[in-house]
Amino acid sequence: MSKFDSIVRVGVDLAQSVVQVHAVDAVGNVVVAKQLQRSVLLHWCERLSAGCMVAFEACSAAHHLARELGARGLVPRLIAPCFVAPYRMTGATGKNDATDAEAICEAACRPRMRFVAVKTPKQQGWLAIHRLRDGYIKDRTAWMNRARGVLFEFGITLPISSARFREELLRAVSSRDSGVPAIARPALR
Repeated sequence: MSKFDSIVRVGVDLAQSVVQVHAVDAVGNVVVAKQLQRSVLLHWCERLSAGCMVAFEACSAAHHLARELGARGLVPRLIAPCFVAPYRMTGATGKNDATDAEAICEAACRPRMRFVAVKTPKQQGWLAIHRLRDGYIKDRTAWMNRARGVLFEFGITLPISSARFREELLRAVSSRDSGVPAIARPALR
């Protein structure tokens, strides 16, 4: 019997290139607590028994990883970070990847823990569209506010409406008598 056979729950702290795993047996004894390269995490998890719970905080790439683990017969659990924080043992060691993995593992065994549902690729696609659109709108608003600020320094005020803003902006940078210096016009166009 390998040590992987005794593991019933794993807490994983995900990071860009490395992950920290904290695995316990049915009694709660630590079986494995180590750092792995992210690229070998799935291979490491394949050695776990079917039905083993693997928990991690819901973050970017967590849903993809959860789908992969589910396809391998494991039970993925995503936890909102705000529900993991109370289980973090800070003490002398402070907050680090190892204490985060331990906290995730501990939080996952709580009977009233609320888990995040694993999203399908289609659901994630829709969320990506909304996230990107929201970013584009914020970028546009920020640019319009910067241009308003610059033109206000020359006594020109622009309307809030984006359609009217464009018309007035083009009029201000095209007109030679608008008061906008020639050097600033290309940047505003």
